[in-house]
Amino acid sequence: MHMADALLAPAVAATMYAASAVTVGASVKTLRKDETTAKLPTMAVTSALVFAGQMINYTIPGTGSSGHLCGGMMLTALLGPQAGFLSMVVILAIQALFFADGGLLALGANCWNMAFYGCFVGYYLLWRPIMRSKLFGASRGAARAKITLASILGCVLTLQLGAFSVVLETTASGITELPFGAFVGIMQPIHLAIGLVEGLITSAVLVFVYEARPELLMDVNAAGKDAGKYSLKTTLVILAVVVAIVGGGLSLFASGNPDGLEWSMFGNAESGYSENMGLDEESYGVSSGAAEVAGSIQERTAFLPDYAFADSDSAAGTSVSGLLGSAIVAGAAVLVCMAGGFFRKRKAAVNT
Repeated sequence: MHMADALLAPAVAATMYAASAVTVGASVKTLRKDETTAKLPTMAVTSALVFAGQMINYTIPGTGSSGHLCGGMMLTALLGPQAGFLSMVVILAIQALFFADGGLLALGANCWNMAFYGCFVGYYLLWRPIMRSKLFGASRGAARAKITLASILGCVLTLQLGAFSVVLETTASGITELPFGAFVGIMQPIHLAIGLVEGLITSAVLVFVYEARPELLMDVNAAGKDAGKYSLKTTLVILAVVVAIVGGGLSLFASGNPDGLEWSMFGNAESGYSENMGLDEESYGVSSGAAEVAGSIQERTAFLPDYAFADSDSAAGTSVSGLLGSAIVAGAAVLVCMAGGFFRKRKAAVNT
């Protein structure tokens, strides 16, 4: 669901940047009040896991489309909404700057569509109420059931909201090639299917974490916090190994079908499927000076465009992108959290 710059008018892009920036500021302010040092290793590994997971597009049977992990629900269940949102912003920014995945002008919109709903709406509307409820009872089996239910409902709902926001943003941008009703009619069903698959993936990861180290999950007390099967170190090592396998190996087998947004706009007629909106991939949307500037910046910063070596079809480029990108995301997520702690301590020192 990474939007390209051509889908947004500069005014709409600026509005979405402002909305995401306010959320970033509020999240940093909230984290300053909390002790987040203990979360640093978990934040690093889980952020890398989401980055690697987003590289694997899975086919949606019978459609000619594909989807990929968004990750907001997974991160908010492990880190909380504020830290989860900041981690998602780091992931999306690195994807745009270093891999040309999603437009730089559209970064604010992508943060809102892919991170805000999963991290905040998903947490406060579904994850926390379900995990704190008495639904299914208080056994470990009940906890697994609640995790699965919250994951699937959360991913479906938040992807629907994100997809609908894309439609609203393109409509507000005046892109007449994407009429509101027709675009909604294509975007929502395909992202319903994508959300269902993401919900299953998310629930599998979170159930594993629950069995391994239940205290890593937010609001797990309602499900009974028993000792996990593994130590914290072992759990994080297992997840780090999964990151390496997914980013460095499984990413090579990602579906070549267009993702839900691209499929909605351009279809997949060459593979025998619908043309959908039938837009020309070379010429569509909004042209603006701001988009040209953003594009020129992206050309200079993206050293592995489209997760590949420039001017090369070598599969090694994908593996390098997965491993290097995951490492960069892990380090950047830790730095963001550490910066919040630094300013918290500095403010406390000034006040004393």
